Amino acid sequence: MPKLNAPLLLAPDFKEKIWGRKNLDPLYTPCDLGRGSKDSRRSGQGLLGPSEKPRRIGEAWLTGDNAVFLNGPAAGLTLGEVFRRWPEELGGTASSDGRFPFLAKFLFTRDWLSMQVHPNDDYAARHENSPGKTEMWYFLECDDDAEIALTLRSGADVETFRAACRAGNSLDLTERFIPKPGDVAFLPPGTVHAIGPGVMLFEVSENSDLTYRLDDYGRVDDQGNRRELHLDRGFEVIRASMPVHYKLPRLAFEEPFGSRRYVTACRYFAVEDLVLRERAMFTASPGRVEGLVVIDGKGRVENDAGWLAYRPGHTWLVPPRAGRYRLVPEEPTRMLRFYVPDLDADFLRPLRRHGISETAIQEVLFG
Repeated sequence: MPKLNAPLLLAPDFKEKIWGRKNLDPLYTPCDLGRGSKDSRRSGQGLLGPSEKPRRIGEAWLTGDNAVFLNGPAAGLTLGEVFRRWPEELGGTASSDGRFPFLAKFLFTRDWLSMQVHPNDDYAARHENSPGKTEMWYFLECDDDAEIALTLRSGADVETFRAACRAGNSLDLTERFIPKPGDVAFLPPGTVHAIGPGVMLFEVSENSDLTYRLDDYGRVDDQGNRRELHLDRGFEVIRASMPVHYKLPRLAFEEPFGSRRYVTACRYFAVEDLVLRERAMFTASPGRVEGLVVIDGKGRVENDAGWLAYRPGHTWLVPPRAGRYRLVPEEPTRMLRFYVPDLDADFLRPLRRHGISETAIQEVLFG
């Protein structure tokens, strides 16, 4: 068994999508695609030959099964391979159901994603032998005309919305919003949603990609085929009166290293936004794995065994036995930290200590 006792760097698994982009700046370059997952390299999603058209990448799965470790004793192995062999050493005690605890992604859009809904755990277990999907979005870059759709428009009933999905104009019956960098949305199962063009965002969810596609707007792929819709099951799980959890309060506080924003938390995941201006010392959390994804800046991840550089787009996993490590910014750095939380210890008590009202806490903390 390898000693997973240091932060581990992962190369993401890039996914081609009909709505994706050819340019993933500022997070990734064509060279990064060549260092992606084993499946990405086998499928040719690596460095492009002179006559090969750039592919449209819609998602970078940061903690997917096919992401590849780049350092330490697991170097060259995928997250799935390492987790199957040493689940608690990598994932901690939160991995007792046989799945890695969370799925983190970047999304890059140049067109509307389909109109979608995700089921809850109970429905997904009964019908799909899968977990459901609770998720959050953290918006990183947004064009001036970017939009998202969240929930049905006031006065729209489910049957009218079903007819609109069949006709390819479901967007007309949804609430539309203009996202800005730093905005956050929390999406419980049953939330009707779609992401529009011109957006780059970070998503973390339960370790599930179970999606019911309600409307793809009559779109066809390069072969002229339409993508499958899932209207029967999708409309069984829609919660038409779902409140909108969008533009969550920005609860950020000064820290010795810079600042920390408590972004959002639920029983499946928590997200913090760390701004590093000075060296920061952290200690791995016994019993759980934590993720760090670099949004801006560069520097080093150090421990007693040595150091490795970090830069935008890097994803690091901190296994439970990683011990103490340091984040040393060479220039101001923004990282998102994500993990399965103890809601009381990780969010509720710190926010109360900072004097945040119970009403504001409940806007970022979901049971």
